[in-house]
Amino acid sequence: MDHTSHPAIRPFSVTHHSVLAIAVPMTLAYLTTPLLGLVDTAVVGQFGDAALIGGLAAGALVFDVVFTTFNFVRSGTTGLVAQAFGRGDTAEEQAVFWRAFAIAVTAGVILAALAPFLVFVGQWFINAGGRVDEAIATYVRIRLLAAPISLVNYAVLGYLLGRGEGTLALLLQLVLNGINIVLSIALGLHLGWGVAGVAWGTFGGELAAALLGMAIVLRRFAKGPRLDRAHLFDRKAFIRMISLNRDIMIRSFTLLAAFALFTRQGAQFGTVTLAANAVLMNFFMVASFFLDGFATAAEQLAGRAVGARYAEAFRRAVRLTAFWGFALAVAASLIMLSFGSELIAVITTAEEVRAAAALYLPWAAFAGLSGVLAFQMDGVFIGATWSRDMRNMMLASFLVFAAALFALAPAFGNDGLWAALHIFLLCRGLSLLATLRVRVRTAF
Repeated sequence: MDHTSHPAIRPFSVTHHSVLAIAVPMTLAYLTTPLLGLVDTAVVGQFGDAALIGGLAAGALVFDVVFTTFNFVRSGTTGLVAQAFGRGDTAEEQAVFWRAFAIAVTAGVILAALAPFLVFVGQWFINAGGRVDEAIATYVRIRLLAAPISLVNYAVLGYLLGRGEGTLALLLQLVLNGINIVLSIALGLHLGWGVAGVAWGTFGGELAAALLGMAIVLRRFAKGPRLDRAHLFDRKAFIRMISLNRDIMIRSFTLLAAFALFTRQGAQFGTVTLAANAVLMNFFMVASFFLDGFATAAEQLAGRAVGARYAEAFRRAVRLTAFWGFALAVAASLIMLSFGSELIAVITTAEEVRAAAALYLPWAAFAGLSGVLAFQMDGVFIGATWSRDMRNMMLASFLVFAAALFALAPAFGNDGLWAALHIFLLCRGLSLLATLRVRVRTAF
């Protein structure tokens, strides 16, 4: 039996409320992540040892790379569950979750087994030596023990978001990050475990969220239809999920490569410029957390519309998520332009870094506006499971970015570097928008 298509059209309405019901809770959930990083740094910072702070930051960087690469467990699950939800196929919603669960546990166990290798790569890349290396090893080894649990949390989150349950997803993220913060302070500071305490605090938060999330999911599945093994292990469905996940992983890795190239090129302009760009990228990252909320809404609503075979809902989901995304990006740009200098002063006390960051502030302020279409279109394409197009447009945009970087940076310095980043963001959004028009004609 083919569970991936159904001829019936299942109409549903897409409103401003349905967009905000997903976007607002998920924006709040995403914003708890940098807060967590701040608390961890503050805990370790109380020991007054620069090597510990550096080791924690480097260890966290290793995890950002690893878990951004494996984010497909969350986003791939969201798109497939949203489509099953749109079709009214509760058995397939269950099947998608369990397939994602199997991939999460398998990938997590492999990551945990690769801990020594990932520690070595992290130490080699950071190239700090001494006690920084010790701190990296401590943090990464403990955190990787939780890799299967962390990826299961991605699967649970993907399932809930696929059904549009943003508030429940926010609750799980608050449990995860809240317990993480409490344990990090208790273990890292009060018991004096330092970096190890922060890492075990993260483990505890992940475990608590996984137990609560699985309890919610299992209780729900117990009330639903019984899932037969043939459906669960459907070969075509598994291959579809794996190819979708592969494309999302390539896209995520390419995005990481673009930002790594941006950072590396900034370093060629000297320490002050590197530091100024790092300060300004914080502004873009904060804007991106807000834009991610609306991208998540686009994932669920677009996926549901494709599953329901309802073109009107799809078009309305694209229009409304674009409206809110652009409104938010404009507001973020105005806030950064108005209060950017004050925010820079809060982040750094170094006068030369403040001056350099203020000089390039407009580039960072408008980055969210250049990137809003890329964020939103990514959400639409993930929800619709048109991952091959998204992957291809990301790779093409990366090549354009690299060409722009090598053409503009030597001629215009850091201005050229930021211009290349804007070209990359615009290229991603516009190329996907052009592809969308062709896709919509064939999808419905």
